[in-house]
Amino acid sequence: MQPSSLKIGLFAIGLEAYWAQFDGLKARLDGYLSEVHQKILALHPQVVNAGLADTIDKAFEAGKIFRQQDVDIIFLYVSTYALSSMVLPVVQHAKVPVIILNLAPEAAIDYVTFNAHTDRTKMTGEWLAFCSACPVPEIANVFNRVGIQFHQVTGMLHNDVACWDEITEWVQAAKVVSIMRFNRMGCMGHYYSGMLDIYTDLTQQYKYFGGHIELLEVEQLAALCRQVTAAEIKEKLAVFYNNFDVQPDCVAADLEKAAITSVALDRLVHKHQLGSMAYYYQGTGNPENEAAISSIILGNSLLTAKGIPVAGEYEIKNAQAMKIMDSFGAGGSFTEYYAIDFTDDVVLMGHDGPGHLAIAEGKTKVRPLKVFHGKVGGGLSVEMSVKNGPVTLLSVVEKKAGGLLLLVAEAACVPGPILQIGNTNSRYQFPIGARRFVNDWNNHGPAHHCAVGIGHISSKIKKLGLLLGMEVIQVC
Repeated sequence: MQPSSLKIGLFAIGLEAYWAQFDGLKARLDGYLSEVHQKILALHPQVVNAGLADTIDKAFEAGKIFRQQDVDIIFLYVSTYALSSMVLPVVQHAKVPVIILNLAPEAAIDYVTFNAHTDRTKMTGEWLAFCSACPVPEIANVFNRVGIQFHQVTGMLHNDVACWDEITEWVQAAKVVSIMRFNRMGCMGHYYSGMLDIYTDLTQQYKYFGGHIELLEVEQLAALCRQVTAAEIKEKLAVFYNNFDVQPDCVAADLEKAAITSVALDRLVHKHQLGSMAYYYQGTGNPENEAAISSIILGNSLLTAKGIPVAGEYEIKNAQAMKIMDSFGAGGSFTEYYAIDFTDDVVLMGHDGPGHLAIAEGKTKVRPLKVFHGKVGGGLSVEMSVKNGPVTLLSVVEKKAGGLLLLVAEAACVPGPILQIGNTNSRYQFPIGARRFVNDWNNHGPAHHCAVGIGHISSKIKKLGLLLGMEVIQVC
């Protein structure tokens, strides 16, 4: 997974008037804030803690700190009642999404002990340490009316796994937002002519995901191939045999050609600081260009496994989907429908070209192909299945009215026979059945490609969509 530059802002709220009235309350709430800080710090190392904002002056100061530190997201810990006027300046100045942490210190007040107190002032102080829920409607009302994006987590500071799992997912989603914002995607070659569903507006990609798109020529890769040394070829061949199950019918000359292109790809990625790539090349009789493209699959598979996903057929939208999945630590392999097995109620899905070795079931095979169907040349290809178990499919979809949405489905990768044709290929079982999945998925008009990753992560993708301002549709 690519490192993230994410900075998390954290602050708590209170009311200064309480401190003189209720002895020990502020120290107790400061202690709770410290616990929240440590728990979030365990999820991500860069946390900017602006402390307890209990006056207007402190609220303005906290907002200034977050702005100066360039935080990407704010966690607002509601420790007790506070005025909304002391919350608004903080987040209004920072202008980033806010997660309201409505966390009680324990599951319930100890009513017997509480009501046994004879000092009603102490009783009120004890209650105020538990009344985090009280100001949340006020805060939400103000945020809505002034147009501040916010989300809530309601639960307990201690002994609440579900609550802290949710907070963890918000942190993970924010990391992915940060990764996408600074990701550099290389686009090498051109679209597969006539494959209209994959065409996309690059400016819309910038609008939703940020990052940078570098348009590359195949000649750049071919030129880098000419610079590869014999020692580098030998070293890369060793990498191939270590990472792949190279079949005995693979020709040595094809392996050497793939090694040269893999070394050149590494240099291309380094030169342009690429975090993902989409490519396609039809060929016009230039032998160097055709040699580079026809020997690209092994090198692109290695890149994909290292967190630099590569999508064939110039599928830019799917390179974005693959990058999202990989940034969540789920993988993200290029896939499309291959066939429907109505007997076993599964959808066979896969693709020619690179696969994600890190999410493969067993070692990925390398097989020689005389032709790459519908593409230039022939050579070595990879054959793999995704690990058996829960998986998630993700597609970045062009909406018919303009803009992008995220389409997601959860399934299981199940064992069984696959097509041993030198492509990635897996069997997916959907909780709504193969027929309904195919119909429902297609109804939303995605391109025929999507990204598949391991684990069920739709809840994380939904949070990502909220942070990016993107619609998320879950089919199953």
